[in-house]
Amino acid sequence: MSIEVNNESDYEVDEGEFAALARYVLDEMHVHPQTDLSIMLVGTDVMTELHVKWMDEPGPTDVLSFPMDELRPGRDGDVTPPGLLGDVVLCPEVAAQQAVVAGHSTVEELLLLTTHGILHLLGFDHAEPEEEKEMFGLQRRLLLTFLAGR
Repeated sequence: MSIEVNNESDYEVDEGEFAALARYVLDEMHVHPQTDLSIMLVGTDVMTELHVKWMDEPGPTDVLSFPMDELRPGRDGDVTPPGLLGDVVLCPEVAAQQAVVAGHSTVEELLLLTTHGILHLLGFDHAEPEEEKEMFGLQRRLLLTFLAGR
């Protein structure tokens, strides 16, 4: 599995921690070990451009996901085929603001957003109440079990 973490923002992060989280989430979701994923941290200017171009929304956002091969989670004993999962783009400046409101650190918010973004790449959504309940519950479980194990 190739997980590439590129930090193009001014915010310092432990890129290895983000790669480890991504590996953990993909393993838990039974994604083939030869699947590729890119995680990029960008400044508000770049995120604003992406948000306007792809979502037709003004200003920066916290996370965007760009799926490639439209892979879906596998099951125990039945992993997905290998492929290119896609890109997760994070904006640490927006995450820092959200972290203050949520009462936790910016890194914790960025790890949460990384998990959220990967789940979007795997086809999860939160447009409907039932979808939101499923996705946010899974997101919470994955992040808490990852943090507990490090």
